[in-house]
Amino acid sequence: MFKYVKALEYPINIKKKDLRMAKYLITQYGGANGELGASLRYLNQRYTMPDDKGKALLTDIGTEELGHVEMICTMVYQLTKGATLKELREAGLDSNYAEHGYGMFPTDSNGVPFSVTYFAETGDPLANLSEDMAAEQKARATYENLINLTDDPDIIGPLLFLRQREIIHFARFKELYDEYKKKGYQ
Repeated sequence: MFKYVKALEYPINIKKKDLRMAKYLITQYGGANGELGASLRYLNQRYTMPDDKGKALLTDIGTEELGHVEMICTMVYQLTKGATLKELREAGLDSNYAEHGYGMFPTDSNGVPFSVTYFAETGDPLANLSEDMAAEQKARATYENLINLTDDPDIIGPLLFLRQREIIHFARFKELYDEYKKKGYQ
């Protein structure tokens, strides 16, 4: 079913440790507008799409979002690699360390754990696609905010790539929404 290619969608090679930026980036892993929520939202909603085109689109984008989770986790790992406990404390990551050591755990940048309440399923294709378009716009805005928080080109490059994917996903959802609306789906 899947072909696993041992490469990220966009190469990530962060050379400088930056725990402050890692704390901000983690929101795109487990925050309300993050990649994990988007992936689960789309992979869940695909079952109630009225045709194979809708199911395929939600499956494809949901799967791609899992690749984005991998990218974000790679960035956070590289930004925190070799961090001392003192550095973790100074960056406000000591709570995460207390629970998870140096492991990854889906939270937002404030440490609030991931929740399934971040994604919606109504069974209505138009309502779901409207939710999906909004989710993509919120993720795009979050990426823009994250880009504004750094001047490191090793961080900005992947964030620009991810931001652009949000724009593409929005466009694909909008096309499907318009098609379904024209067909009279409710």
